[in-house]
Amino acid sequence: MEPLYQYAWLVPVLPLVGATLVGAGLISFNEVTNRLRQVNAVLIISTLGASMVLSFALLWSQINGHAPYNQMIDWASAGNFHLKMGYTIDHLSALMSVIVTTVAFLVMIYTDGYMAHDPGYVRFYAYLSIFSSSMLGLVISPNLVQIYVFWELVGMCSYLLVGFWFTRPAAADACQKAFVTNRVGDFGLLLGMLGLFWATGSFEFDVMGERLEELVSSGAIAGSLAALFAVLVFLGPVAKSAQFPLHVWLPDAMEGPTPISALIHAATMVAAGVFLIARMYPVFEPIPTAMTVIAWTGAFTAFLGASIALTQNDIKKGLAYSTISQLGYMVMAMGIGAYSAGLFHLM
Repeated sequence: MEPLYQYAWLVPVLPLVGATLVGAGLISFNEVTNRLRQVNAVLIISTLGASMVLSFALLWSQINGHAPYNQMIDWASAGNFHLKMGYTIDHLSALMSVIVTTVAFLVMIYTDGYMAHDPGYVRFYAYLSIFSSSMLGLVISPNLVQIYVFWELVGMCSYLLVGFWFTRPAAADACQKAFVTNRVGDFGLLLGMLGLFWATGSFEFDVMGERLEELVSSGAIAGSLAALFAVLVFLGPVAKSAQFPLHVWLPDAMEGPTPISALIHAATMVAAGVFLIARMYPVFEPIPTAMTVIAWTGAFTAFLGASIALTQNDIKKGLAYSTISQLGYMVMAMGIGAYSAGLFHLM
């Protein structure tokens, strides 16, 4: 079973290879690549299908009791500072990679029919593939820095996909709104991340949680400061998972093609916020103030999203607000300590 884990890095890399090959073709041999529509679609769907099979194998192995697996390399070092990159396979990352690959695989098959007469068919597949790769890289990241890198890549892919029909003013405005709103949350995430590193000297989730708890209990840093760092990190999920007050981008983002509404705005990218709360649980759980903020934000968003959804005439906007409401339930579950219930609802 161990070789399976040694090649787990292929889960995000395979869709990236597909996107790179198709993207290089579009840049270098645009006309030829655009004529070979089906070939490109089969290549991208096949690479993602391989990732999906590998993800299911890893999840099955985790269900059968395999210990969590970490593979790390030194990415940057200066004196005592060592920043490691790599991947981690545990219950959470195995489950999330199965969710992402399955949804993305089904959406890509659907895209073939939906985008059949669109001149940007091949470009759309390249964007879908790089988005899937970024999202998979995010879920297997072993520390906060690597999550942040992929978090921003997912945001970039969202911008490209929401604004895919960029000649439409509404789509161009929607992708800018999504991008700017997410940057607000991401700035909070960056500040919180740096604050936690300043306090604990680590970007590893378990280490940060343990050290922060020790520092607060010994009085080395104030509990309110620890809570501030946690809430700043939570701003990232607030934007990505469209929680109040940064929920405003999601309904407008329905201007993108329908496969994007299905992939990004109902299933995978918005789930990244809930995933990050789950990943940061060792940090959030010992801080009651942070958990309370998370729970109330989720509860209010669930009510707000559902009540606005009732008044919508456009079915896609109705679904968007309904999605916001469901994400509110997941975030609330995380905030009240119902970790398994939140992830079950997400799945």
